[in-house]
Amino acid sequence: MKDHRHEYIYDNTDPKANEGLGTVMGAIIVLVGFLALLQGLLDTVSAWYRDTIVWLSDIATYLAGFLPF
Repeated sequence: MKDHRHEYIYDNTDPKANEGLGTVMGAIIVLVGFLALLQGLLDTVSAWYRDTIVWLSDIATYLAGFLPF
């Protein structure tokens, strides 16, 4: 008996589809990288803000220690 299984294999070698998929995957990678950069920037700015508020609070407490009442 002859084996005819190879006749049912579907081979898609459409270069336009592969190019489109590559473009979409590249766009997703760039978007994820941009969002990671944005998250890092947001973490940095919020940490600076938090540290500035703590620093100003410490200065205000120090200066309030000189008040006579």
